[in-house]
Amino acid sequence: MPTRFFPRPDLARRMVAAITTQAVGSASSSGLFLSAPRRTGKSTFVREDLRPALQATGASVMYVDLWANRKADPGTVIVDAVRAELATHEGLVQRLARSAGMDKVSVGGVSFSLDRVGLGREISLSAALAALSDETGRMIVLLVDEAQHAITTEGGYDALFALKAARDELNSSRHHGLRIVATGSNRDKLAMLRNSKDQAFFGAPLVEFPLLGLDYVEWFCRGVDLLAPLDPQRVVRLFEDAGHQPEILGAAADRLRLDFALTARETPAAFERAVAEQIEAADAQTLRIVQALTPLQSAVLRVLAAQGTGYAPFDAATMARYRGVLTTIASGEDVRIDTSNVQQALAALQDKSLIWREKRGVYALEEAGTASVMRRAGLLDGAA
Repeated sequence: MPTRFFPRPDLARRMVAAITTQAVGSASSSGLFLSAPRRTGKSTFVREDLRPALQATGASVMYVDLWANRKADPGTVIVDAVRAELATHEGLVQRLARSAGMDKVSVGGVSFSLDRVGLGREISLSAALAALSDETGRMIVLLVDEAQHAITTEGGYDALFALKAARDELNSSRHHGLRIVATGSNRDKLAMLRNSKDQAFFGAPLVEFPLLGLDYVEWFCRGVDLLAPLDPQRVVRLFEDAGHQPEILGAAADRLRLDFALTARETPAAFERAVAEQIEAADAQTLRIVQALTPLQSAVLRVLAAQGTGYAPFDAATMARYRGVLTTIASGEDVRIDTSNVQQALAALQDKSLIWREKRGVYALEEAGTASVMRRAGLLDGAA
């Protein structure tokens, strides 16, 4: 029976070697940052290939997905993952309790709670991870998916600096090593975690995660089980048009499976049409959301999308661009443009999950592909 996901063992082995190396001059101990667009198979690889490959080396591996519950503070999510791992080591919990000044320990009872471990707690994250390293005698690897969300809250920032302190301690000769692997769906946002000297992981390597390609398409074509075989060389071009998103191919295949009038001869052409329709439908949904915005919200979004990393929301030149866009899209309306109104527009765009805000006020598109959709629709003309 074919697997439900595309295995990438060779990539996993190469990545494990890069993460765990202790070669002189290696930057792996600083952390590794992997960037790839959302829905291109990155998280599946981390869970299904990288995590078990790391465990096979004897490493103690923790996985945290900061996208899974966006209402939870990222710092809390990270701390909870460490607590969950600690809870599997009863002897370690007892020692942590004693380090907190408790002579009598009742694990799982009221005498000691793992709530004492964490940010600003009696037992720091660094001390807890050092104790875990000593307990297991293994390298610890923390996989943080969609790590850019950590810098949207104060707690997330605190967790990153706590992990830096733990990294520095565990990579000393007294322990067995800590590796932080952070993934993100937007390179510009992920880079904010390591680009400036005031960031916890300044200088850590940031690399592009390899996108799925012809080998994935060949695997897909072998297992798709339609009325007629698909040509991988034709499907790979469709896959590129779909932004290397497996779910687009999967949705197109599902549409054909439910077309009970379809014949084998018609299948290849019908699949190509179905992929094109899935891409068009995804773009149309984004455009429906954008077109439902107020004129000022639309102007702010267009300017942000056009300017990218150069976007300065309250700069005089940016304010002038908002006015220029408004002249085009709402010439008959009297819309006041000032700092307060722009702030309200940005907050509304954030609530609609169209934009993302770093705690210190840096803004970016939530989905990097939104700019491409808007550009194809002509919505960024004159907004740069």
